[in-house]
Amino acid sequence: MATTRKKSGGSRAVRRHRWEDCDDEELLALRFCDLRLRLRDSEVWPSVEGLYATLERRGLRFRPHVWLGEEWFSPDGVPGIAVPFYLAHSRLQKLERRYMGEVEGGSRKWMMRILRHEAGHAIDTAYGLRRRADWRRVFGPSSQPYPGDYAPRPSSRNYVLHLGHWYAQSHPTEDFAETFAVWLQPKARWRRDYADWPALQKLEYVDRLMAEIAGRPPANRDRTVVEPLTTNERTLAKHYSRKAGSYLRYDRRYDRWLRRAFVDRDSRPRPVSAATFIREIEPQLRRLLVRRSRLHPYLVDYAIETTGRRARELDLVLRSPRRESKRRVVRLHERVVLDVLKRNRENYAL
Repeated sequence: MATTRKKSGGSRAVRRHRWEDCDDEELLALRFCDLRLRLRDSEVWPSVEGLYATLERRGLRFRPHVWLGEEWFSPDGVPGIAVPFYLAHSRLQKLERRYMGEVEGGSRKWMMRILRHEAGHAIDTAYGLRRRADWRRVFGPSSQPYPGDYAPRPSSRNYVLHLGHWYAQSHPTEDFAETFAVWLQPKARWRRDYADWPALQKLEYVDRLMAEIAGRPPANRDRTVVEPLTTNERTLAKHYSRKAGSYLRYDRRYDRWLRRAFVDRDSRPRPVSAATFIREIEPQLRRLLVRRSRLHPYLVDYAIETTGRRARELDLVLRSPRRESKRRVVRLHERVVLDVLKRNRENYAL
């Protein structure tokens, strides 16, 4: 089902699969076990190695074992990380984008952010951190049930900002995983970024805790692979049918504002995609909004991600030349940021 070829220049081998040239319908008919994916010769492995290197630089002996599964997760009792199958190959990412609208972890930066978060769950499990009294005083009891949905406060400074949707506010274990992820970032400047925030106390606690366990082997070394692809006989068609039905669609709250800034594709002879344009000017847009609003970059990133995804879903294009469109895009994002802060509460399903 697969052959191996080497890249030029002596870089690592890349595994070629027969299904790479299949159309979507043929690919959907395959079972997960038919994909015959292997982590070490997939597109995920360099990021896993990057995570291991970061842990080593921090003096931690812990290395979470990683495998390919259907979705991102770190199982209870097993200090490891499941990475979604579609990240293993660009052809599978294309299929994921078609059916889900986005590829969670689809860039190296995004993948590393999620890996650091999941490593927080895994190191918690490996060392039994949640059972410590000081851990519970800082983050709360891990026995607290997960909510069906949660309503975070975007303006709160009691939590760090790392993954989307203010995820640290959803549960004590997510609060720890997010705090650990921020602490673990290479070249992290969390003391500066969170100066005068109550969340700084959590980061300082994690810093002390990691110094305490540095050099110690983990007590839990379970290497169980939970829900492996090798024995999964579900077809990709069934997977996406179930997944698409369980996920909420993108927020339509800003559709009216988006349609003022952009127009439908059919109304322009040679259109420029609005989502592509937002992505092109994203660095400049982020710097401008952070400087004007004096908010944490996370909130600005949230606004950019939200409008970009919805513009892509609506297939909107620029209504005017790029210079004028840039001004429209800036005004649009300023309104979105202010709207989020004005409401101050959002509901997100878990």
